[in-house]
Amino acid sequence: MTANEAFEIHDAMRRYGIPGAVVPANPEDPEGAWVVVDTDGHDVTTDVLARVSAMSRTRPGRGFVIAR
Repeated sequence: MTANEAFEIHDAMRRYGIPGAVVPANPEDPEGAWVVVDTDGHDVTTDVLARVSAMSRTRPGRGFVIAR
């Protein structure tokens, strides 16, 4: 994922309480690819992207409910 996508994923992870850190795949190239790592440093990008996607789909929408 790109740096912009990494920011969005990090924001979603905080919102949904998903643990992990979003870091550059190559620390010397912050404009390159980014990955999500767990506390042990293992790449869990695929799992986190799936969880964020699933939670985004189940999030309730905003609006009003008017009973008749």
